[in-house]
Amino acid sequence: MQSFAASSFGLATPEIIVAVGALVLLMVGAFSGKRATNIVGTGAFVVLLLALIAVAFLPSSKNAILGGAFIADGFAKYMKALVLIGSAAALALSSDYMQREGFIRFEFPVLILLSTVGMMMMVSANDLISLYLGLELQSLAAYVVAAIHRDDTRSTEAGLKYFVLGALSSGMLLYGASLIYGFTGTVSFPAIAEVVRGEAPIGLILGIVFVAAGVSFKISAVPFHMWTPDVYEGAPTPVTAFFASAPKVAAMAMAVRVFIGAFPDIIHSWQQIIIFVAILSMALGSFAAIGQRNIKRLMAYSSIGNVGYALIGLAAGTPEGIQGVIVYMAIYLAMTLGAFAVIIGMRRGDRYLETIDELAGAATTHPWRAFALAMMLFSLAGIPPLAGFFSKFYVFAAAVQAGLYTLAVIGVVTSVIGAYYYIRVVKVMYFDEPKPAFERMAPGAEAVLIACSVVVTLFWVVPAPLVNSAAAAARSLF
Repeated sequence: MQSFAASSFGLATPEIIVAVGALVLLMVGAFSGKRATNIVGTGAFVVLLLALIAVAFLPSSKNAILGGAFIADGFAKYMKALVLIGSAAALALSSDYMQREGFIRFEFPVLILLSTVGMMMMVSANDLISLYLGLELQSLAAYVVAAIHRDDTRSTEAGLKYFVLGALSSGMLLYGASLIYGFTGTVSFPAIAEVVRGEAPIGLILGIVFVAAGVSFKISAVPFHMWTPDVYEGAPTPVTAFFASAPKVAAMAMAVRVFIGAFPDIIHSWQQIIIFVAILSMALGSFAAIGQRNIKRLMAYSSIGNVGYALIGLAAGTPEGIQGVIVYMAIYLAMTLGAFAVIIGMRRGDRYLETIDELAGAATTHPWRAFALAMMLFSLAGIPPLAGFFSKFYVFAAAVQAGLYTLAVIGVVTSVIGAYYYIRVVKVMYFDEPKPAFERMAPGAEAVLIACSVVVTLFWVVPAPLVNSAAAAARSLF
């Protein structure tokens, strides 16, 4: 008799916990109104922790359930853990901010939970239909979350832009999926891999291009990045922190599932697309951020550049390359959440501030915060011995092993160029004339910052747990 852990319900336990938790908390909020806002927020955080514990107990062996549409393996286990951590951190960053801004609503944590269910489905999708269902569940909740501050025109505009462009990208992905189905006769990734061997027909390649376009939108890769700076700047800061963390991890996992799971034998057909997108993303992320004055907009271009670096590992198409992607996304999650924890703490009086100039002299007024943000920015720039250096090292090494020397060189050059705008923020904090001090950080933001700082600064001391588990997760795909 099949054990519960290997049964259909057992393998989907984390998703079931989050989905049922979201529905229960929705009913609590609907019947209790504003009185239950804090209860719903705390409950959502507990639900995510329970799901994370459930993920830890999942088997690492490969198991396909629900007719092969849902797959559980080491890769899914690892990436789901990152998604849940990112969502929980976003909730921790949001409560104090929304209360102070006067738009705290019980719907927000419920929407985060529903979006998380979609992200977990994206990670475990093993056919085109389940992938699309997970993607749309994540996206629909994200559209609403972007516009959650209804009284702020910037937030409303961000939600509208995200929705319109997201609908376009979904249409492109669906069209590509229909072409792939038409030329292969199946939607299952393993079945597609069995059919597609040798030289792929032009129609199938066209389908792959459209799917790649849809995936590129979700990970904010050039040339489908146009929504990112405006949405990051316009959405409330905790929402921006959420968009920059968990959905990025899930979308990158989805990209790995699609290309490695469905098209492993025609890597030459899709590798060029990934290389092209990676180079454009790294270049734009390095140059476009130089002139930014809004720190949330700067982080938007930073995320575009970081996606380009992560795509280098996918372009390699090897276990080492996927290991590099996994390590990169884990460290990127810590760096980004740590940076946004400091950004959310930029408050004077009744105003949250977003311009880089407001950080002037922060090393004098807030030495701990300035040091932590400097470490996050130096890590994003790839300066050793911080964690960001190792994340870039793993993807560049994988590219070199795969013979993609030009791509690796371009990655190193754009990384050096991008270091300028990170160091400029550090210069403002340490060498400019101090401005008035910010208010005390909220406990949630402080906890996130401490946890992320430990990961970023001390990763080099004990890298083995993260790196070895990432290697095992990558091997489960091949």
